[in-house]
Order: sequence, then C-alpha cells, then structure tokens
Amino acid sequence: MGAVSVPTYGLYGEQRAERPEFWVHCETIAARSSAHHWEIGLHRHENFFQLLYIRTGSGDALFKGNATALVPPCVVIMPPRVSHGYRFSQDVEGFVVTVVADQLRATAGSSKSTGGGLWAPQVVALEGEDQAYLDATIRRIAEEFDERRNSRNDLLEAYLTAAILLVGRAARPVTENAYGDVKRNRVEALKGLIARHFRDQMPAEGYARLLGLSPTHLSRLVREVTGSTVHDLIMARVIDEARRALVFTPASIQQVAGSLGFSDPAYFSRCFRHRTGLTPGNYRRAERLKFGDDISAPELPGSR
Repeated sequence: MGAVSVPTYGLYGEQRAERPEFWVHCETIAARSSAHHWEIGLHRHENFFQLLYIRTGSGDALFKGNATALVPPCVVIMPPRVSHGYRFSQDVEGFVVTVVADQLRATAGSSKSTGGGLWAPQVVALEGEDQAYLDATIRRIAEEFDERRNSRNDLLEAYLTAAILLVGRAARPVTENAYGDVKRNRVEALKGLIARHFRDQMPAEGYARLLGLSPTHLSRLVREVTGSTVHDLIMARVIDEARRALVFTPASIQQVAGSLGFSDPAYFSRCFRHRTGLTPGNYRRAERLKFGDDISAPELPGSR
C-alpha cells in the first residue's frame, strides 16, 4: 500500500498560503470545523505555527500516528510541517491562532534546531492563574484581530508573546539541565538588547560587550541555541520592524530606512530584498492588496 498523501494548506481547506493577513490569524474552532462536520482531516502547514486553545467541549488531536484526547482547558502546540488533524465535539469552544513561523520571536526557551518546546507537537494542560490569564489573553487576541482598531498590530504581538511564553513554559521538558537554561537565558537577554538597540546599527561586538561576553563566545552560543548568527537575529528584528512600518505607516521608503539607522536607502532596499525576496515598494503594494487598500493611489516620494 502506497504512502498516504497529506495535503499542505495555508488555513485548513484553503490553497492560498498567504491568506492570513500579514502575520497572524485568529478564529474560533467552530468557524472552520463546523463546515467540515467537526472533523479536520490530516494535513500540514508549510510555514505556519498554530496554537489551538480549547476552553470547553472535547475532541482528539491526531499526530505522531496517534489520537490524543483533548481535555479542556488545554492548548495544542502545532509547529510547521507536522501532519495533524482533529475531531471535535459539537459543543467545543475555543480559538485557533495561526502565526507565520518566521515572525515567531517568542520561542519560550526552545529552538527549531533542537525540536523541543514549541517546536514539538504536543497537548499542554494549563491550570490556575496561568490558565485564567491565557484565556483572557487569547480572547483579547481574537477581539483585536476582529476589531481592527488603532495599534492593533502592536497589541496583537504583545498578547501573542504573552500567550506563547505561558504555553512554552508549561511545555518545557522537566529534564532540561541548568547549563542549557543559562545558554537560553543569555540568548533571551541578547534578544532583549536587540529590541532596544536595533535602530542604532550596533554590531555584534557591541552586543557581546553589553552582555560581558567575547564576540566569539556569543556567536557560538547563539548558533548553538538558535541555529542562526547574531547578525541574523539583529537583521530579523530590523526587517520585521521595516515590514510593519511599510504596512501600517505612510512613511516613504527613505523615511523607513532612516528610522532604522540606514543612511543609504538603496542599501536598505538591498537588505530588505535579500531577506524577503521583494523590494520595499513591491512588499508594500502586495500587503496593501491583502488589506484591500486602493493601490491606484499615487505613491509617496521615495516609496519605491
């Protein structure tokens, strides 16, 4: 008997991988599963990370060749490229939050390279204050996603970071050794410094100095924990901010470049294209199309 072909979707049943606008999507479990008789067939997402939060009801998660009972309140962690499916009771209540994996900065002490924590499919049970806070936070994510109010994107990122860190902490294996924690804590400290200084064009050596480490030691530590270089982490934060500015502000390309510490807009455009595959102007137009903006409006000076 031949291998079963597992379809790859954007959101389940949708062939267009870019459908979740910009970087995050949120909907109730019932919104999609009710249309499929409360059963989501085996499938996978190439580039999406998902949190499925069940408040009430019941069901089963299908992955790793087994069915795992979903006993609320619980969260299913589903990283990219993992075949999975679900069966739900008709009284299920909860939410599915889908995130473009490259935008997932809050790794909660795990990494893609190790395959642990958030990057391993699993069902996580939460209780007490953490569960109450997660419930309120995911409800706020759903509300902000639907309402499209001012500062929506920044609030979504803040709420999502809090939710992911709570779930990731609960999902962390208890066998982690202290030395591994020290390494991850240092990388998290580095990410915090990058968040504060990424507009300053500080080189990797500057961050190493702030952390009291040699550049070589910091480089080795970052590659071990994240699989990336320090420069990659810095540029990922810069390009992430550039994407937001291009989508959510009217600033010209020159203004965006200047706000991020680039004195040469042409160099900024080359860096942006190298990491996204699009020029800043083309990226802005593509994102405006997703939001339904009028792209026939004249371009701002320096927006190409």
